[in-house]
Amino acid sequence: MTSVPHGRLKLQRTSPGPPDERRARMPPTSQVSDSSASSRAGAGDAAPAGEAAISVHGLSKSFGAVRALDDVSFEAAPGTVLGLLGPNGAGKTTAVRVLATLLRPDAGTARVAGLDVVKDATKLRHRIGLAGQYAAIDENLTGLENLVMVGRLYGMPRAQARTRGRELLTSFDLLEAADRPAKTYSGGMRRRLDLADALVAKPPVLFLDEPTTGLDPRSRLTLWETIEALVDEGTTVLLTTQYLDEADRLADRIAVIDQGRVIADGTPDELKDRVGGERLEVHLTDASQAPAAARALATMSDEPPAADGDVVKLTVRRRSGAIVEAVRLLGEAGVGVDDLGLRRPTLDDVFLSLTGHVAESADDDEGMAA
Repeated sequence: MTSVPHGRLKLQRTSPGPPDERRARMPPTSQVSDSSASSRAGAGDAAPAGEAAISVHGLSKSFGAVRALDDVSFEAAPGTVLGLLGPNGAGKTTAVRVLATLLRPDAGTARVAGLDVVKDATKLRHRIGLAGQYAAIDENLTGLENLVMVGRLYGMPRAQARTRGRELLTSFDLLEAADRPAKTYSGGMRRRLDLADALVAKPPVLFLDEPTTGLDPRSRLTLWETIEALVDEGTTVLLTTQYLDEADRLADRIAVIDQGRVIADGTPDELKDRVGGERLEVHLTDASQAPAAARALATMSDEPPAADGDVVKLTVRRRSGAIVEAVRLLGEAGVGVDDLGLRRPTLDDVFLSLTGHVAESADDDEGMAA
């Protein structure tokens, strides 16, 4: 076997970003041969037929006294998106790092693309892509050079790597900055380049840890569409995110993790159904009438209505006729109404109900301690 000639790649290691994330993205060059690399890169070596693309059973990991993962189990079918949701420090990033071969678990087993994450770690790195929470790019290389470098480390011929790099730069609206050093990029541009790095080899399994953090709304939407296109082509994606609307749109199944344990698992609709039925929200003209409104509407719900300022909320037993019934009851009680409506539970409701926490938008520091 021959290694990729580093001299021709003009590698510079002055500011490579987190080394563990680069190690998962770029397989050891000593393992890549010129004769087999091009077929390996982007070949779509998915899990064997009938086997889950990601399979985790009884996974545990501790950092000193902190139990980051505690008997965690979940699966993702090929060509689907699995969302990992949980408050900061829940263990999401730790799970991703174990699956990406960056951490060894203390107990349990995990298989990705048909390979064991511990026993087959080197081989597995050729079949996965990872975009972590922090951009892992070489700031002294241009945007195109970063992508070509990744492609060459995966064993692509130089021409193929450049073609793939330009495709990705176009997709992520970076083509005009292709020949600029990455250190001149804005934070959002660096994030997009990092995501493009993870997609160079068209891996059959892709790990995205908080992928849209720092992106503007337009870039978020572009990334969502890119992920959806990848899944349509058969890629399996494991996504951690702080944006519940993102999980609701992209995830086929969601595993909710809290304090290192999976406390719920299902499709977005299944999780919403577990929270309860339709929500009635009533906005009052006078906040002082909230107690009277709550008493008037109590017969419509199995739980006491909740009042917050001039808003009263309750879960109704049945949707049909609920608006008419609420208007009648409030009218009889002499309560003035500014607006009212029914809505389904959202993932925000699910998140709060299951974990007791609201979704947090701060950076997740769990990788070191949880």
